Amino acid sequence: MRAKLHIRGARRRFERGQIMDGILALYDALCSAMDWYIAVPGRRGRLVIKEGDDLLNDESLYRVLVRSGVLDGSFDYGQMSALVMKALDKDAQLTDLDWKGLMKKTEAVFTGLGVMPFDEKTLPEERPEPFLTKQGKQKTD
Repeated sequence: MRAKLHIRGARRRFERGQIMDGILALYDALCSAMDWYIAVPGRRGRLVIKEGDDLLNDESLYRVLVRSGVLDGSFDYGQMSALVMKALDKDAQLTDLDWKGLMKKTEAVFTGLGVMPFDEKTLPEERPEPFLTKQGKQKTD
């Protein structure tokens, strides 16, 4: 559920021009989806885990999921991680980001993990508060 909510939230933030917030929501969705995948009983036993793999580390978990054939490895996790670091930098400029392309790339991962597709109507109703400032106006940063 968390991954689905953050996928929807990321899309909404991107559509509103809140690129940095969208990246962070999408990354949270990705991490939540991977954690959910291995939390389902029976799946962890099918993973190819090597000595030194840390399933609590998202980058390591992604590698395990690729090695195990759950994901095809076409998604560049390192690139996503670097994008998150830029989004956390208050001075970074990400206005030229192809967020639709990023959503498409991550959707393939979400599909591989079994999170997508999903019907947004099955999610709790969206409240606008996360997109508004204290004065009730839409955030623009």
